[in-house]
Amino acid sequence: MKRTPLRYLLQALNYAVFMGLVWYFASYPAINLIGDDEAVLTIAFAHAGQLREPCRRLSQEELNELAPNMRKLEDCPRERSPVTIEAELDGELVYSETLAPPGLFGDGGVDVFYSTRIDAGNHQVKLRMNDSVRIEGFNHQLEQQVQVAPTRILLVGFDHRRGFVLKGGR
Repeated sequence: MKRTPLRYLLQALNYAVFMGLVWYFASYPAINLIGDDEAVLTIAFAHAGQLREPCRRLSQEELNELAPNMRKLEDCPRERSPVTIEAELDGELVYSETLAPPGLFGDGGVDVFYSTRIDAGNHQVKLRMNDSVRIEGFNHQLEQQVQVAPTRILLVGFDHRRGFVLKGGR
């Protein structure tokens, strides 16, 4: 194939048209998924419930019955508790779900995702979660006054050390 200056010029023109189209559709038209006076509340995290039953220490007789390479001091069941989560916004229940642990043995963690539009401004957020069938009620709670700016996202996460974590909003 012969390389001519015309060929390079046409190739440059082709790239310029392509990049112009990419720039245009990346910049215009502007799309607003929420109104100017709205915000978004998003609850998103992964969490594994606590074990359904506590580990139990094996007796010496039980250890002796096991093969030497199978001996361990504790017998821990794999099955985890379901995770129940509730979210209230200004006293109104906006999300309530009980999520069963996935997996062949019910030993996986659950993925929580919920997103909804809310009015921008000040809100009272109340979050509750129970991740253990051995505990009555909710063992993780957060109640907090938050200010959410227009067109912003208030993200609710969960850290097993700190509990519920709120990010964004302003």
